[in-house]
Amino acid sequence: MSTSKKLGLVSAGLASTFMMLTSSTAFAQVAAAPANDFNVKGWAALGAGFAIAIAVLGGALAQGKAASAALEGISRNPGAAPRIQTPMILGLALIESLVLLGFVIAIMLTGKI
Repeated sequence: MSTSKKLGLVSAGLASTFMMLTSSTAFAQVAAAPANDFNVKGWAALGAGFAIAIAVLGGALAQGKAASAALEGISRNPGAAPRIQTPMILGLALIESLVLLGFVIAIMLTGKI
């Protein structure tokens, strides 16, 4: 075997050894931040968003249904308007308090962030 072939084989062997030794560290993952800290903040923000969305959606549907039923009752019997209007306003206030409770829960969850 000639000297140039031996030199070529040795250099190829050294190059492949170098590639094997360095390639494992080249594809290694970067050290990540503690998983728990990021997860708690992310889930708290997501929970706050869902709390607001569900509270507002439920409150809007309930208030719409209550007002619709009250107006339908008043239109069928106009003489009963005072007896229908007072419980309707009380019911709307209670529905709105539940929406505000959802808002307070969302504010408390964002305090965790």
